[in-house]
Amino acid sequence: MYIEEFTHRQIMAERFYEYHHYRNDGPITIDFHEHAFYEIYIFISGNVNYIIEGRTYDLRPGDVLLTNNSDIHRPEILPSQYPYERIVIWLNNTFFNGLLDIGEDLTACFKDASNRDYRLFRPNASQLLKIQDTCRAIEQERSVNRLGSRVMAFSSIMEILVLISRAYYEISDSAQHGVTENQQINQIVAYINNHYNEDLSLESLSSKFYLSKYYLSHKFKQFTGLSLYQFILKKRLTIARNMLMRGKSVTETYTECGFNDYSNFLKAFKQEFGEKPSQYLKK
Repeated sequence: MYIEEFTHRQIMAERFYEYHHYRNDGPITIDFHEHAFYEIYIFISGNVNYIIEGRTYDLRPGDVLLTNNSDIHRPEILPSQYPYERIVIWLNNTFFNGLLDIGEDLTACFKDASNRDYRLFRPNASQLLKIQDTCRAIEQERSVNRLGSRVMAFSSIMEILVLISRAYYEISDSAQHGVTENQQINQIVAYINNHYNEDLSLESLSSKFYLSKYYLSHKFKQFTGLSLYQFILKKRLTIARNMLMRGKSVTETYTECGFNDYSNFLKAFKQEFGEKPSQYLKK
């Protein structure tokens, strides 16, 4: 079996995709994070509650999570008699751009999951078996060093993406399982995501949603795992990073993302990503 040693790295080292099969024998701690790419997360075993954008998903073996390049998320790994095992596939925009050239937009399921604010789906037994078989094929190719192995693995990654896309759309829209959420907090998170460049102070949001400041602060932290300030800052920085990678200038980016001055933006950006904004231009 192809198992890797887990690292906390959240930046892609490869140009198109990365495939990781991890297993940890005990609980580990992973901070809230976001990616500049799309992620497929296939849960195999353990005891995990996965927090994504204010919703907590109680995972079962075989569950699949789809996160895009602006979702703030982290797994909460709890004690279990079983190891925490999962397959994680990272897919860069350049991977999908190549598929667009042949008329296939396989980011659609990620976008739909984001629009529905529900990132979990549960493939049926037949669908899951096909996905597992394809994962094994990837791991087999990665375990040997022979002519064409990288091409075969790349082909299997595309096959997994097609299988997951098909399975996603074959499941009823009403099939929402294992999620803990609060509708008020859902509305506030959605508002932040759509108005990240506006005044999002505790005072303005509590007034807009007719909630006390204490209740809003308490419930927001309870369901998102972050304070209101932390979530808004992380969201603005994530969107800023994505803008820079699409070629927006630094000045346009920080003003459009709700930052009042460059110095505050620069300090926060370096603290979040470890690099200056200019280093992300056309990255």
